[in-house]
Amino acid sequence: MDMEQLLAVYYQDNAKKLHRLVDKILLKFGGLSDKDLDDFYSLANEVFAEVMKRYDNTQPFEAFLYSCLSRKIKTEMTRRNREKRKADRISVSLDAPAGTEEDVTLGDTIADSFNIEEELLREGEAGYSSKMMLYLERLSDLQKDVLRLCVNGYHPNEIREELHISQKQYADCCAAIHSYRNVSLLF
Repeated sequence: MDMEQLLAVYYQDNAKKLHRLVDKILLKFGGLSDKDLDDFYSLANEVFAEVMKRYDNTQPFEAFLYSCLSRKIKTEMTRRNREKRKADRISVSLDAPAGTEEDVTLGDTIADSFNIEEELLREGEAGYSSKMMLYLERLSDLQKDVLRLCVNGYHPNEIREELHISQKQYADCCAAIHSYRNVSLLF
């Protein structure tokens, strides 16, 4: 088959055959959006053009195209995953200390109108709603103790001292108390 015939076969019906080849390779990866598919279809067009220049008839064209596409797609996936990991490395936990004060975390400095401690104070134990009761049921006894002391105005160092817990245990309790999974029950 000459080059014009190959072009016609692979680009017939809006490049359907080329797209099927790409789809076959991408099945191994999964979880791709339509935008990702479009990116890989564009990449396949570039690879196809390169393959047309380099093809030397020593093997079947489709096998050569498939191996070149497969290699290029794997390289692109590796690059994308590397970029994701790079973004993960520069992310910072909301529980990280903010500034020089060890009692203040980055999460404490984010402006937000919702405050679980204020919600507890406002409702008072006798008047808790069913949502508040569900929220409290999700917390461990230690987490409830930390929350109770926070509501009563204790500072983090005082809470850790009162409950004889480490800074990590305190941070873990605060993370659970303020976690979206738990707090979302209240909305």
